[in-house]
Amino acid sequence: MSVRKLKPITPGQRFRVVNGFDAITTDKPEKSLLRPIKRSGGRNSQGKMTMRHIGGGHKRRYRIIDFKRERFNDAAEVMSIQYDPNRTAFIALVQYADGEKRYVIAQNGLEVGQKIISGENVAPEVGNAMTLANIPLGTIVSCVELRPGQGAVMARSAGSFAQLMARDGKFATIKLPSGETRLILVGCLATIGVVSNSDHQLLVSGKAGRSRWLGRRPRVRPVVMNPVDHPMGGGEGKSSGGHPRSKNGIPAKGYRTRSKTKASNKYIVERRNK
Repeated sequence: MSVRKLKPITPGQRFRVVNGFDAITTDKPEKSLLRPIKRSGGRNSQGKMTMRHIGGGHKRRYRIIDFKRERFNDAAEVMSIQYDPNRTAFIALVQYADGEKRYVIAQNGLEVGQKIISGENVAPEVGNAMTLANIPLGTIVSCVELRPGQGAVMARSAGSFAQLMARDGKFATIKLPSGETRLILVGCLATIGVVSNSDHQLLVSGKAGRSRWLGRRPRVRPVVMNPVDHPMGGGEGKSSGGHPRSKNGIPAKGYRTRSKTKASNKYIVERRNK
């Protein structure tokens, strides 16, 4: 994978850095795995705006992703690596022996023609999904389940990965992308390898219009608002509005919002990096 810096022939391209898409093998998605997406514009069922800065954007269709990988001991062949507009990672179209096709999150190094499989006792190779009980210690994994059978919920975005640190009884110790170290049941599935498109963090949009294509509307700084609109608004001239906080008054830097009585706190060995 690589990135390309465009020549500054227009103001919008002067600082633009785009993905080389070297890993992409086709630009036509599998029609049977597409579904329509209804846009909310940040509004709830009453039509009231509950999330700011959302609206517009290019029309998309959702790609149904197999996060559960429940076809155990059934090998599938990678047909193509594709772009997905709904996530930062690339996706892989795989086909099983009976002809069924599915999308899975693609890992770095996954190639067309490669066979991937999920199960209890399969080889710990890139793209294979295994339970944490059978993965060798120290292995880099991604697409990790939090509860057995739930489907992958952690380490799914571009370039992210977790590391299996230890096992003790029915729990495995996992170091997550956020820096948090956490206990997870050994019956949970994880996929071997780092999520694809690790160069995503190097991309530069180059112009404001690109954010609008992604469905992001302009954001106004709280300091320039009026006191009625935000706790940090008001003041004469460019005077700041006190301590940084959200519109609801919750401090923004260093303030912990996680409940001290949350049941899952006992599974966190070490909190994420500050």
